[in-house]
Amino acid sequence: MSHLPAQARPVALFSCFPCSRRAALPVLLSCTALILPAAALAQTAYEDLGTLYVATGGDSETLVAGTESTGSKTDTDIMDSAASVSVITQKEIETRGAGNLQDILAYTAGVTVDEWGADDRYDAYRIRGFDELSMGTFRDGLPVRGFGWTFSRSEPYAFERVEVLKGANSALFGLNAPGGLVNQVTKAPKFYRFGEVHTTVGEDYSEIGTDFGDVLGQNKKWSYRVTAKWQDGAYSYDHSGDDRTYLGLALSYRPSDATELTFFANYNDRDGVPGTGFPEGADLDIDTFLGEPDFNELNTIEKNLGFALRHDFGNGLKVRSNARYGWFEMEYEQVYGAQLDPSLDRSSFAVNSDSEQFAWDNQLQYDAQFGNVKSKTLLGLEYTWIKVDEVAKSGTADGIDINDISYCGRSCLTLYDYVDWEPEQTTKSIYLQEELTFAEQWIATFGLRYDLADVSIRYPGTGSTEDETFTALTKRVGLTYKATPNLSFYGNYSESFEPNVWDLTEDAKEGRQYEIGMKYRPEGMNALFTAAIFDLTQTNVNTYVSPTVQRQVGEIGVRGIELEGKVALNERLNMTAAYSYWDAEILEDGISGNDGNRPARVPEQIASLWADYTIPGAGRRGDLTLGLGVRFVGQTWGDDANTVDVDSYTLVDAALGYALTDDIDLTMNVSNLFDKEYVTTNYYGTEYYGDSRTIRASLKYKW
Repeated sequence: MSHLPAQARPVALFSCFPCSRRAALPVLLSCTALILPAAALAQTAYEDLGTLYVATGGDSETLVAGTESTGSKTDTDIMDSAASVSVITQKEIETRGAGNLQDILAYTAGVTVDEWGADDRYDAYRIRGFDELSMGTFRDGLPVRGFGWTFSRSEPYAFERVEVLKGANSALFGLNAPGGLVNQVTKAPKFYRFGEVHTTVGEDYSEIGTDFGDVLGQNKKWSYRVTAKWQDGAYSYDHSGDDRTYLGLALSYRPSDATELTFFANYNDRDGVPGTGFPEGADLDIDTFLGEPDFNELNTIEKNLGFALRHDFGNGLKVRSNARYGWFEMEYEQVYGAQLDPSLDRSSFAVNSDSEQFAWDNQLQYDAQFGNVKSKTLLGLEYTWIKVDEVAKSGTADGIDINDISYCGRSCLTLYDYVDWEPEQTTKSIYLQEELTFAEQWIATFGLRYDLADVSIRYPGTGSTEDETFTALTKRVGLTYKATPNLSFYGNYSESFEPNVWDLTEDAKEGRQYEIGMKYRPEGMNALFTAAIFDLTQTNVNTYVSPTVQRQVGEIGVRGIELEGKVALNERLNMTAAYSYWDAEILEDGISGNDGNRPARVPEQIASLWADYTIPGAGRRGDLTLGLGVRFVGQTWGDDANTVDVDSYTLVDAALGYALTDDIDLTMNVSNLFDKEYVTTNYYGTEYYGDSRTIRASLKYKW
């Protein structure tokens, strides 16, 4: 089963780019060969090899992160990791006014978002051309899973940073799609007093929130953090809603610098809507709603309890344990599929479901040194479990005249039993990673992981059960060469593994990736520039051949290049730039004859640029910050047959901030500044438009 809509379910910057995929990689290599020496030349004057620049100030004060924890499951300098990892810090999230996970990822190299436009049910995104929603979302290093249509949406205010690991990574994280993963890091207690309270308003929108914490007791071994948000909102189209209530509690105990135990609890209540689409050829205002207001909701409640433990035994031996138990409920009702001919019925669809899941990751790390060789060994044991109880109904609703809308209410709907199932998956895993550093310049990484996944699907209506066991041994090899502490080159080979829950009789999906890249952090400058070239393939891929029928495509390949830069200068100028080129191709597809075509909804090129500049205050005038961003998404196809063309589009975002006092800030964020109307995809005759312009102003007080 798939999480996608009922109608979509069972789910030039460089002139050297070639048109042929098979000729792409050699040329891409030659392009990067031009880029990398340029970075090396910038290092010619580098002399002090003992100095290592690391961004300071924390994620709340800079958009340039110095370390990441996702590429190797250890706190690692970004320069040392043999993988492509992008970090979106709290500073960047706040500056751009990101309202959901897709907004957070919108300016990241190698990631596309919002492919379903005003379909607002899930945090849909692609990494390196592959859909990652069902397998690619993580929180604090632990997977956030789902089945069928039962998936949650994230609350951005809950996170202090988001890390994007690109490429196949099952040797560390187990079951996953090959494009990569998104790891959301929950706000944790700090051992000092801090806080903020804010309010945000806009058209059909109001929000209040607070985030504060402090130490407890005179010995200062305990600290806490409270993060809360209430939102009464709507999207730009009629009869929509986006109401949220979030509460996050965290309590940390740190008896010494060697030990820390943190408990987390959070509650996320969202009352939303499924979204809307238009029949191809309809000439309508994109704010028009063609469903039924009385049968239009996607309401969810998510609750989580967890803990994170770390202890340093000394002499290089460390242990970490991270666990989370979650409960999730969903109520989903939708009418969709309006036609140009009002006599034709629409479709109705409803889901009622709940799920529970548990994840527990335990790690033992041992650091040692043998002469001029440093060793970092990581041994991990992981257990994950998820069970979903999902009942879906489908049917029809009376047709509607799209030019003279008159809603008929629930009385014109018919619903029939569609799916009643209880999927359950238990995965037991063991993984080993060895990192060897030679003479402070060469870093070799070897990873191996064994996963055993038991999948059981029970159908209460018939009493039947399907069971299958999937096993996989996945590998990862990486090598980093640090030409200087501020310039590194790397390469890696990695694999991915994903059971085919859609049909347990089918083979598991498998991916493999080859990647080379470079990372450059100019000395004395808070900046990071990265470039990567990759060749990524996945076999046994699922695709839809009709709105309700899917099969395994065979093999899809994506070769590409990614460039990303993040710069923070003098606390005044911040800039992030990203460009991705994807040469995506259906390599094997013996049934439909789509060999050689580009997969649906995968653009060839994406690019983005964001810059904000602060004009220092003078006299009674406070600091004034101006921000502007541009996002480009290239042309895509609405189907694997490449018969439905979807045009490229460019969007402009803006931000304005003014410091009323040292502690009070007034900001305004505008997305889609010029209110551009654009189609994100065309799926079986239904066009999905992107969001209209939104303007929101915020007042924040910090202490």
